Amino acid sequence: MSSSDRPEYVQQNVANWTRANTEYTDASAARAWAQDEITWGVFETPESELNLLGDVSGLDIVELGCGTAYFSAWLARRGARVVGVDPTPAQLATARRLQEETGIEFPLIEAIGEDVPLPDSSFDVVHSEYGASLWADPYRWIPEAARLLRPGGRLIFLCNSIVCALCMTMDGVGEQLVRPQLGLRKVEWPDTGEVEFQLGHGDWIDLLRANGFEIERLVELFARPDAETHSYYKYVTPDWARKWPADEVWVARKASTRRRRLEADRASPGRPSSARADVASTPNRGPANPKRG
Repeated sequence: MSSSDRPEYVQQNVANWTRANTEYTDASAARAWAQDEITWGVFETPESELNLLGDVSGLDIVELGCGTAYFSAWLARRGARVVGVDPTPAQLATARRLQEETGIEFPLIEAIGEDVPLPDSSFDVVHSEYGASLWADPYRWIPEAARLLRPGGRLIFLCNSIVCALCMTMDGVGEQLVRPQLGLRKVEWPDTGEVEFQLGHGDWIDLLRANGFEIERLVELFARPDAETHSYYKYVTPDWARKWPADEVWVARKASTRRRRLEADRASPGRPSSARADVASTPNRGPANPKRG
């Protein structure tokens, strides 16, 4: 898909991330690439506390919406065979510069998460941390993730918590609901031109199951006691995020073909399949949600 054929919201978001790369992510990427510990979310919860990834050595992983590819670099250093995908040329240029500086090499592809030019069933993990998981239409990128994964492969993605999404205003996240959850999907920010996508938990569960995923974990991320407000992404404060989750991480596994057949056979008009998961125009606002690098 050429740049001109992309949906309008993609072009708007690319323009926003080009600006953000000038203002912040180009300069911050070196710090993120040099960081040894994998962390999650705006308040950087360590992977060692969450154990979301497990051992990635030898796994084929694609990151949808990699930005400056700091997370892909973290995975590559741990022995994964990584491919980074992002629609923003400026951020990919930053990533390529850091590949040259660090010697950490992996393919980088300019593409959107809804239309990835890679073969079916070619990855063990599809990952997104504030990438396609927030900036791509979930009803298009989730089926694409399912296509890319091998049977038994995992989908791991981080986005705003639903509480954060419902309380987001032009001044940041407040303590009052400012939009309905019913029908929530596309959220537009006129001041920056950003377009985000948000779903409630029930809609996420239905969408994931409809695309052959079994949900394994939903982890809600709160600010740690020593957390400080981010220097650039100031939309949520540690005080707020000690009471309500700022981010949430979903882990789902692509069911085997046989398992999907059995579940389809069980389902009937009189007995739908169950959907369960164990849970462990909009006002203007400031800078976008984070891609730290």
